[in-house]
Amino acid sequence: MKRQTNYVALFGNAGSSAYAANAYSHCQSNSNFDPEKASGYSSAFNLLRSNLRMYQLIRPLLFRLDPERAHHVTLTLLAWAGATPPMRAALRRLFAIDDAKLAVDAFGVRFKNRVGLAAGYDKNAAAVTGLSALGFGHLELGTVTRLPQAGNPKPRVHRVPTAQAIINQMGFPNAGVDALRLPPRSTLMFDVRMGVNIGKGRDTPLERATEDYCALFQRVYQRADYVAINVSSPNTLNLRQLQARAAMVKLLGAVTALRNRSTPRVPLLVKIAPDLSESELDDVLDAVGQAGIDGVIATNTTTSRAGVPPAQQGLAGGLSGAPLRARATEVVRYLARRSEGRLPIIGVGGIMTADDALERLDAGATLIQLYTGLVYRGPGLVREALAALCKRA
Repeated sequence: MKRQTNYVALFGNAGSSAYAANAYSHCQSNSNFDPEKASGYSSAFNLLRSNLRMYQLIRPLLFRLDPERAHHVTLTLLAWAGATPPMRAALRRLFAIDDAKLAVDAFGVRFKNRVGLAAGYDKNAAAVTGLSALGFGHLELGTVTRLPQAGNPKPRVHRVPTAQAIINQMGFPNAGVDALRLPPRSTLMFDVRMGVNIGKGRDTPLERATEDYCALFQRVYQRADYVAINVSSPNTLNLRQLQARAAMVKLLGAVTALRNRSTPRVPLLVKIAPDLSESELDDVLDAVGQAGIDGVIATNTTTSRAGVPPAQQGLAGGLSGAPLRARATEVVRYLARRSEGRLPIIGVGGIMTADDALERLDAGATLIQLYTGLVYRGPGLVREALAALCKRA
């Protein structure tokens, strides 16, 4: 007789009680998910299961580390797990939900599910296989620049636990586009789509930004499922000026003209700020339509400090996490309404729970992305969101 697995105990500490119920319901109906038949991977699975259950206990220890150091440790472990078959299989058993009902088409690309990883998490594509095992439908890698750059001076990342937020002033630190090692599509595991986020270099004058973006597109498009043009980081001097209508028309027109001469044709998206007014959002939509951009990523981090305790309000950089949720959702809803639902939107910013994910999709997003929610909730948030989507499908 098959031993019954206590899925509520297995998943309960990884998120909300609703998550546990959803995960339990899905696992009971999924004959392919059976931790008792790990087939040589049981030791790795049991280790990861214990870690998942203890995430809320471990998080305070992680939070004692400098945020960048903790992130580096996490990426290193994910890269190792991705290169280690037993650990890779165990990660998938814990976090992935493979169900045809979750698949969706966006800007001409088929995604196995709607949940992705936001840009900034894996800037140099160091842990693609490990991240792919967590159940994501896509990974947005980068932001990459033409040349290596160190970014802004440290400390430049600050947690705000009481607000479930992060304030960062990173400034696109990365090893440069020539160091970006994207795996060929034919070798990428788990049918995960890869986007690449590209940005203007710190030392590139604003009037020469188009040269950067075109050169970056040429370097990455053959291995990417889509390319995201980042003009909205608050941490590169004057970058957001490229969101002005005239500047955006010029930039997007140049990159799309290059794309249209390239084979294969790769979708182009633009990532925008949450701090734009409605008239500025209308300018973005006009520029996007005029240039033939395939979609919008809404939103980047905000310069607002609403919802942040007074002691942290003076920190420089972009704010992400729970305080951004309402504004990011509002921007998605406005863009969807103004475009009459014809423009694919990736919703990102402040998605901390499965309910937040559903809210963003209901507002008009086709896909969603996670980042700060992973810091506060752990990788169980991926499965929580997928379980909620599977239940709704």
